[in-house]
Amino acid sequence: MDAQSEKLLAHIIRSTRIASLATLRDEAPQISMAAYVSVDDFSAFYIHVSKLAQHTMDMQKNKQVSLMIAETDDGRADPQTLARVSIRGYAEMIQNGEPGYTPIKEMYLARFPEAGQLFKLADFSFWRIRPKGGRYVAGFSKAYNITPEALKKASAR
Repeated sequence: MDAQSEKLLAHIIRSTRIASLATLRDEAPQISMAAYVSVDDFSAFYIHVSKLAQHTMDMQKNKQVSLMIAETDDGRADPQTLARVSIRGYAEMIQNGEPGYTPIKEMYLARFPEAGQLFKLADFSFWRIRPKGGRYVAGFSKAYNITPEALKKASAR
């Protein structure tokens, strides 16, 4: 992947606040929206979701998930040229009080200050998504398979 594409990938991950979250429901894909934060080196993405949500129930049954993060539609003639990344990975719940929980909460609240009220509700918890691989489209005829190592390299841009 060229340096410009890496820079764009890092920008999309850092500047976009929501992702499409794909889970498996009744052995079929299910997509929902999730607000997320990532660690600096893109080795983990965190979502804060209710255990009452279907996607949370799905993750409890099958840890394999995908996140789709895309550039915001700017009205261009060909929306297929918008940059986007699909990240396949594994989700794991993080309990309140576990080591590392407080820094994740602080990072999440820094990005989503209005989410503070959700931490008062017992049914919300963090889920860590650890990337396994994926696909990144940086624009017309610029598509790349990505690995955790490629995400880490892009994070330095």
